[in-house]
Amino acid sequence: MRQRFTSVNNPALEVSPVSLTAARPDAAPAPAADVPAPVAAAAPDLATRARADGTQFILALFVDLTGKPCAKLVPIEAVEELQTAGVGFAGYAVGAMGQEPKDPDLVAVPDASSYMPVPFLRPGLAIVHCDPHVEGRPWRFAPRVLLKEQLARAAELGLTMKVGAEVEYFLVQRGPDGGLRVADAKDVASRPCYDARDLTRMYDHLTSVSKAINSLGWGNYANDHEDGNGQFEQNFAYADALTTADRVVTLRYLLSVMAEERGMVATFMPKPFTDRTGTGLHMHLSLWRGDEPTFPDPDDDRGLGLSATAYSFIAGLLEHAAGLQALLGPTVNSYKRTGATSTRSGATWSPRTATYGGNDRTHFLRVPDHHRVELRGGDGSANPYLAAAAALAAGLDGLRRGLDPGAPGSSTDRPTLPPTLLHAVEALEADPVVGGALDAVGPGVCSYFADLKREEFFEWHGQVTPWEVDRYVTAF
Repeated sequence: MRQRFTSVNNPALEVSPVSLTAARPDAAPAPAADVPAPVAAAAPDLATRARADGTQFILALFVDLTGKPCAKLVPIEAVEELQTAGVGFAGYAVGAMGQEPKDPDLVAVPDASSYMPVPFLRPGLAIVHCDPHVEGRPWRFAPRVLLKEQLARAAELGLTMKVGAEVEYFLVQRGPDGGLRVADAKDVASRPCYDARDLTRMYDHLTSVSKAINSLGWGNYANDHEDGNGQFEQNFAYADALTTADRVVTLRYLLSVMAEERGMVATFMPKPFTDRTGTGLHMHLSLWRGDEPTFPDPDDDRGLGLSATAYSFIAGLLEHAAGLQALLGPTVNSYKRTGATSTRSGATWSPRTATYGGNDRTHFLRVPDHHRVELRGGDGSANPYLAAAAALAAGLDGLRRGLDPGAPGSSTDRPTLPPTLLHAVEALEADPVVGGALDAVGPGVCSYFADLKREEFFEWHGQVTPWEVDRYVTAF
């Protein structure tokens, strides 16, 4: 059972269950193979499972606000202590976790349900995701804690959110000058997407990753070459939001380690090459009431097969799109992706306006079928816990207020997305719902994150770049 975190009041998320449209009794659920099996009530504890698997070391893992994976390697001899007391970290040394050197330890408390052996990386190794605590309480700056809080708020309404994530990345190498080049020197086509030859040259890497995540039970169902040279995507089945966020973090870690072993770098940088497509983290979102999806409605007169609940959820995402973008695209480089006007392939695949529509990848929100909505604003630098938490908060606000998104495809009164990280941070601070998702367990997280990102923007802005030298050195 997940702990219900104590939180500050947030009136913007006090939704009455009777105001939400229930799923139709004749709504078709998703295929059974895609629905995660419930965790048995009497599942073995972490120590029992680890010893039964022959695990020798456990990576007790969590991420900071920027998504940096942090861990300690705990030997099996100390697994009972890990299970009962967690493992301590100097929080300031971790990174963006809202601490100073004088603050007490950050204690990572393992979630035994997330435990997974990863012997394909190292014999006897396992991973467990953790919830950081400080002085016995869930830490308000911890991204996984923030997502669990939003999920708990949805659960009070009888709702759960399921998420599917598309993890895109580039395989690159660094040249002697530090510059990036595609790891496969033969991957040079102007339209490389789905190219069977490029895919086959990376067969060993891709199949190793596929076998690894299938051994974890994630249901890898496709591996493809994406639109940029050197860009790939490896898909796995959707699950509840927390499980999917854990898997995104885990997959990034696995890809980084497995690529490095083959002399490559797996990068999730949103726009590593000026002239090529950027890297997204597209999230497929759906709300459920028990085992029943709430989005389908065959009587929908707008042609998308969606319920009033789905439309209000969509409207909430659109209403808060500008503030959301600070979490979906949280780096300076993110806005090189959403701001791109063209690439070598002819398309950017990055939304620039907060619109929604059917099976149309130019929208911020795509509706590929009546079960889900695809949020396409996220990129490879997005922290999956924060992105999912903020998206859920925005969608629930749409339900609470009974918002309507207008006609599909309409761009009337739809703002463009923020053009830079600085604009996105300003939108975040002005949005009490998205900012409230960061402050859901305690105050100060939104302002801390905003200050962190503002500092990042101005640090970048203070650099003299080759573009400036080329443009200005003899211009005057």
